[in-house]
Amino acid sequence: MNEMSDRWLSVKEICSYMGVSSDTVYRWVETHEMPVHRMGRLFKFKISEIDAWVKAGGASRKQQKDASK
Repeated sequence: MNEMSDRWLSVKEICSYMGVSSDTVYRWVETHEMPVHRMGRLFKFKISEIDAWVKAGGASRKQQKDASK
């Protein structure tokens, strides 16, 4: 696998890759269990994990907080 394609992405980079805002990414991390890794204060993402999460319907799941109401 190409070294660049398997690197860790920042929030800004994952937003660009997915075409969404940073607010959306942070909300997905909090409510939809978007795969993320914490490195100190930073969130880092792997494209392969994000692609698998999206294909499994992760971004379209009903928010878990709404289900508890």
